[in-house]
Amino acid sequence: MKKIVNSAVTRRTFLGGSAAAAMLGLAACGGSGSSSSSSSSSSSSSTGTEGGGALTVGSAYSPSSYDPANCSSAFCLSANSNVMEGLYNIDFTNYSVISGLAAGEPTEVDANTYEVTLRDGAKFSDGTDVTADDVVFSFGRATADGGMYVSFLTMFDSIEKKDDKTVTVKVNIPNFSLLKERLAIIKVMPASLSTDDAASKPVGSGPWMYNEMSDTYVVLKPNPNYNGEFPAKDNELRIESLSDTTARTTAQSEGTTLISESIPPESIDQLEAAGVDVDQVEGFGTRFIMFNVKKAPWNDVKVRQAIMYALNTDQMITNAFSGLASVATSYLPSTFTNYHKASVVYEYDADKAKSLLSEAGVTPGSIVLRTTDNAQVVAMGTQAQQDLQALGFTVELTSDKSAATYAAIDQADESWDILIAPGDPSCFGGDTDLLLNWWFGDNVWMKTRCAWNTSEEWKTLNQKMSDALAASAADQQNLWNECFDILAENVTLYPVLQVITPTGSWRSNASPKGEKVSSNFKGIGTTGVQLAGVNTITA
Repeated sequence: MKKIVNSAVTRRTFLGGSAAAAMLGLAACGGSGSSSSSSSSSSSSSTGTEGGGALTVGSAYSPSSYDPANCSSAFCLSANSNVMEGLYNIDFTNYSVISGLAAGEPTEVDANTYEVTLRDGAKFSDGTDVTADDVVFSFGRATADGGMYVSFLTMFDSIEKKDDKTVTVKVNIPNFSLLKERLAIIKVMPASLSTDDAASKPVGSGPWMYNEMSDTYVVLKPNPNYNGEFPAKDNELRIESLSDTTARTTAQSEGTTLISESIPPESIDQLEAAGVDVDQVEGFGTRFIMFNVKKAPWNDVKVRQAIMYALNTDQMITNAFSGLASVATSYLPSTFTNYHKASVVYEYDADKAKSLLSEAGVTPGSIVLRTTDNAQVVAMGTQAQQDLQALGFTVELTSDKSAATYAAIDQADESWDILIAPGDPSCFGGDTDLLLNWWFGDNVWMKTRCAWNTSEEWKTLNQKMSDALAASAADQQNLWNECFDILAENVTLYPVLQVITPTGSWRSNASPKGEKVSSNFKGIGTTGVQLAGVNTITA
């Protein structure tokens, strides 16, 4: 048997990289956590006292279910990343692999079989040992019918117990190059944990453990049983739900939060002038449009294309994003390695929109345009309402929280026509197949929400996605290019804008309360924050 050993890569070369490139470039550890200490006690330094404080974060989102096997809440995913571990974890500052529950690299038995050993002494926060049975249980939860992550994990035939500390992983893609990235999606929980407890207060083996839960914040305490690479050095981690942009900006400027995600673009200058560092990272974050293709006229591709041309995206970028966004020219942003300019690029062209409607024989009528309550998306919805009314539609604009919006759409009735919402599957990982599978795999998006999975185009797309995952080098890129073109031409669910994510931190300077975070903190290009190895520093 042989060990699979990989070297570090940059964010630019890793994101969505080809299977061949990824085989050569998966990092075993890196990013902000690579220099973490093995001690959880606070220490004194020339810049102040490290650790021993309260690490405070302002989130732009609200909590819902924390269930590690089915979590899609931006708030809960970010919180869980400090509590739950996979066999491997992802550093979202560069999408490299960092240490998790595995003691080291996977051992290759043959092209389709690997063994992974758990680190010595690993325990859950409740004091129980982490065993191979827990890994097998967690895999079963993550791959259960209807699960959120099933389409990400189709390459696994099985994960079975070899002994108490070792699991055998079988894959159906020989020499699968993204093994550790996909294992990182499976967060390991005790086999005794009920589904209800997993959703409300999961137990993990990570550096932090849940202490206090509410609808507006969560408080975490250090896990006394953690023996991994990134121990908690602070007494408390508090994440506040601050979906209101003014409240989030105020909390950061006053030092109530040391870190704030999704800084409003119009507040960047204000916060930087006050001494806050604002990292601006271009990631996969999108503001997408989705059509109810189950009903006319959205089952006609010309009508969908007409709507895309009717959207005044330049005004959206100026008014809603203060310039921190760009018009999508492909499913992937242009900074991603596997970017390919799509065969169709939608730029504002009202005349072309009217022409396409005429060709389709459609007379504009009354429609329901839904958006989530994200402030930028609400502004996009207002602009879209004006643009579509200029085409002759009567547009009812409805904005609501994400959970309520999708609950309405999941009724699978005809009560909506178009959705505009934020979306970013790169919060699970950064490879191109994963980014495609989140929306276009055989899952709730294609079965219920967009309901495109009965079309020949979707079947062709999924075959090409499957072929690309097993291909390498130029063959893989060519297949992905064909996927990007299919998506652009059909626009059933497609990016309207791709955004830059600003994250604020008291890092170079102390907050008004005399606190800051360690210099290894970095903003990321997706939702949430990366806190592995990060601690407070108090003057």
